[in-house]
Amino acid sequence: MTDPQGATAGRSRPALFARLIKVEHSVYALPFAYAGAFMAAGGLPSWSDLVWITVAMVGARSAAMALNRLIDAELDARNPRTATRELPSGLLRRGEVVVFTAASLGLLVLAAFNLSEPCRYLWPLPVAAFIAYPYTKRFTWACHYALGLTLGLAPAAAWVAVTGTAAWPAVLLFFAVGAWVGGFDAIYGIFDLETDRREGLHSLAAAFGPAGALGAAVVSHIVAVALLVAAGALVELGPVYYAGLVPVAALLAWSHLDIARRGLPEVGMGFMTTNGAVGLVYGLVAVVATLV
Repeated sequence: MTDPQGATAGRSRPALFARLIKVEHSVYALPFAYAGAFMAAGGLPSWSDLVWITVAMVGARSAAMALNRLIDAELDARNPRTATRELPSGLLRRGEVVVFTAASLGLLVLAAFNLSEPCRYLWPLPVAAFIAYPYTKRFTWACHYALGLTLGLAPAAAWVAVTGTAAWPAVLLFFAVGAWVGGFDAIYGIFDLETDRREGLHSLAAAFGPAGALGAAVVSHIVAVALLVAAGALVELGPVYYAGLVPVAALLAWSHLDIARRGLPEVGMGFMTTNGAVGLVYGLVAVVATLV
């Protein structure tokens, strides 16, 4: 067995916390937050709004991931795939993560009070979602979409942060991200199928088998692209936006074709990299389309 304390000594605390929250997975939400902000502003938002939206996203995502790790620590310890995570392995202590979570939430609240007035009162809503999501796998296979809609708050919240109001494009972006993330999380859940069944946890794969989860992911991603098209239409974005959606749809299609061709065990976590590219490409497309 590895020595957790020795392993800790070989890593800096910032590196351990960065790994705890999987900072590289910011590509799944941050580009959509910027897309929501630029679409709401009809171009470049104020630099103040952009800075505070970024601060809010850093705080929100850090708190969400830390809460997930705290809530699921015992489950993670019994899952061979997750047993080496920072809390189950002892690389980080629970008290440290609690303090980190509180600091992250403080960052979110600070940002909320520097954005539009409704943000001062609405910040508890995403926090409630961060707490609720980890529990959904304990009672419903729709847990993937609970995660998706939690991340879908990013573009919707950014819209409110810029305009002070909600609007139908923000709602469509909310559901588009929910469908997109829910789809690839359904695929991700296949890797934990045996553990989920043993622990009595729920997922699309556990309920309908791997083929059912893959089928649901295909439908989810078709819905996501359709919603992105509709959001662009409501904001009256031009040809640049729709041309940019072509590589977004192509990346999603490639992910599914690759799994069908080689099989998920061979593809491994490569489909997550492809979906990270989806977020980056869409964010770039939406920003550019509002500026031209």
